Amino acid sequence: MIESEEREIEGEDVEFVEAEFVNVRQSSVRAIEGGHVELQQVGALSVDGERIEATQSAAAIVRGSDVNLQQSMSLMTAGNNTSLNYSCTPVSISKEAEVNRSAAGVIVARDVKAENSSALMVIANRVEGDLTTLLDWRSALALGAVIGGTLGFLSLFRKR
Repeated sequence: MIESEEREIEGEDVEFVEAEFVNVRQSSVRAIEGGHVELQQVGALSVDGERIEATQSAAAIVRGSDVNLQQSMSLMTAGNNTSLNYSCTPVSISKEAEVNRSAAGVIVARDVKAENSSALMVIANRVEGDLTTLLDWRSALALGAVIGGTLGFLSLFRKR
């Protein structure tokens, strides 16, 4: 249950923030929960909210309905609509993803719109725009077979 209506934090180290409207600037926070979350130059472990806007921030896990990362980094980004602008994330899971001049490890989405971006692997129903991927489905299958064969061969030499 969200206790307060609005919470603003600037230049502090905080463990937990919970409010309907959260605005954090130049701080570090362990966990943030809220309806509308705005982050500017923030380091956070977990961010959870309906609408999340992060500018020049870093977070381990970002979960929300609408997620917008501007010049930010997140280890895992999950949401209905995610937007990465000049950002980096190893894992992005969403229904609709918009990737603009960003880098991602794995993007899983129903629809992906991209502009001058790159990803290791993309799993999507539809991809529009300029998105460079390292692995398509054939090369991912071949890589999995090589790794599986190598691990199977090396397991023959293990002591029992």
